[in-house]
Amino acid sequence: MTEAAEAYATQLSSVRRLSPATVRAYAADLRDLAAVAGDVEVTEVDLELLRDWLWRATERGDARTTIARRTASVRGFFAWALEAGLVETDPTVRLVAPKRGRALPHVATAGTLDDVLAAASARAADGDVIALRDAAVLELLYAAALRVAELCGADLDDLDRGRHTIRVVGKGSKERIVPYGAAAAHALDSYLTRARPALAARGAGSPALFLGARGGRLGTRAAYDIVSRALAPAVGADTIGPHALRHSAATHLLDGGADLRTVQELLGHASLGTTQIYTHVSSEKLTAAYRLAHPRA
Repeated sequence: MTEAAEAYATQLSSVRRLSPATVRAYAADLRDLAAVAGDVEVTEVDLELLRDWLWRATERGDARTTIARRTASVRGFFAWALEAGLVETDPTVRLVAPKRGRALPHVATAGTLDDVLAAASARAADGDVIALRDAAVLELLYAAALRVAELCGADLDDLDRGRHTIRVVGKGSKERIVPYGAAAAHALDSYLTRARPALAARGAGSPALFLGARGGRLGTRAAYDIVSRALAPAVGADTIGPHALRHSAATHLLDGGADLRTVQELLGHASLGTTQIYTHVSSEKLTAAYRLAHPRA
């Protein structure tokens, strides 16, 4: 199982060109299966063993989305193994995945984000290089509704300061060009002129747009911490990640009158159905209209 799982992970990365995060998740699922099964031959894995593996995850308290992903991992693996001639039958044919519970994304109000971003700007006013960088990170994540991996993967050359756009590489290695507004442009200009040269001098000349304290490319974990420190206290949460800014940007765009297709393009969603979740959380307009118009409001 271990050898076959490694070969499958290589196929996912080099042939199907899935994102590194997706490959890591699928590989981790298969390593866990191998640990439970005792690293048996691939042909010895049957439906009952797979059901037991998923049951263990349920008993451990794994979320339904995690168990559904595990099911998808082994289905993809055994479909590949069947095609490669490693097995004669696919044991996942009758493996049932739990229905995904679609939780509504965590969204901060526009007023809350105004306060958070104003506070970040105030901290950067004294010229501290880390504060300047953090303010630019927060502004760009919200302005362009970026995934954290897209932000951290962007290089300096991807930024078009004249047109206020940034080129990012999203899921499936798909490129898109995303606009950002005046507030983000101001924060980026301050960071690029007053902070990035100082951070770059600490490292070995990374091409990354955002640099860490030692001059290397800013990591996703560090970006998560930047957002959590700034946003979590404002929304009353213990921790909250960069995706909350992406969710909030999408919702506020819909509240402001943007159409769903435009928001889909901005977010880089392959399916409009993925974007439609924001219609459920974009309720400020609906609530206001209801209160104004309904006689029993």
